[in-house]
Amino acid sequence: MFGHKAGPGGTAPSGEALRLEGVRKVYGAEDNRVVALDGVSLSLPTGSFTAVMGPSGSGKSTLLQCAAGLDKPSAGRVLVDGAELSGDGEAALTKFRRERIGFVFQQFNLLPTLTVLQNVTLPLKLAGRRVDKDRAREILGRVGLGDRLGHLPAELSGGQQQRVAIARALVTEPRILFGDEPTGALDSRSARDVLGLLQEAVRVYGRTLVMVTHDPVAAAHADAVLYLADGRIVGHQSAPTAEAVAERMTRLADEVERQRTSGRTQAGV
Repeated sequence: MFGHKAGPGGTAPSGEALRLEGVRKVYGAEDNRVVALDGVSLSLPTGSFTAVMGPSGSGKSTLLQCAAGLDKPSAGRVLVDGAELSGDGEAALTKFRRERIGFVFQQFNLLPTLTVLQNVTLPLKLAGRRVDKDRAREILGRVGLGDRLGHLPAELSGGQQQRVAIARALVTEPRILFGDEPTGALDSRSARDVLGLLQEAVRVYGRTLVMVTHDPVAAAHADAVLYLADGRIVGHQSAPTAEAVAERMTRLADEVERQRTSGRTQAGV
């Protein structure tokens, strides 16, 4: 399974999985600065599934990278499971990520010379933890790969490789799971299967998932959608449907384009 069940009826344990307080991220020198995140604050409860959407350049990936400890904010605080992601050195940050955070990316990032089982247990080895192969087999069985343990990644379809990546992310029982376009490289059927697995990890086993996506169909699997534009949170939508998300994204893209056009006009461009 994906871990211990969250509780009777699949209810998630109470608590706050992720908090951002005034997070700001600036790239570039003073005369050529790009503000990727502009004072973002949010709080996500344990056992929630949140999709993050926005037009190109809105700050989606930067938000995920700062929240996951892959990039350091220029200002503000990030807390995962109540503990602050602080600047105690890269080694301490790596240890923090290995203990509390899981990742699923658009690219599967599987090691081609390792078998399915070896890829899944690799995070435990890197963290110096006991490698529980029975548990890894159990998770792989749950994601439908119980008969593929000895296969190499090249012998699997794209959807199967992403299932391996999900199993690898879950084997360490992370407090929070970050997905960066996890279905972006998959066909619609494989994407649907992968999203169903992620939903189950959240709803049955109490994992917390934050997923950056551009796909309204993928976002509709989440409990809520956060909308970003120009580095700020500009909207929130509960119980999203694909149609409602697509409509909101169209309006947001039009609004951002109008603002940018107005800015260029005022600047005399």
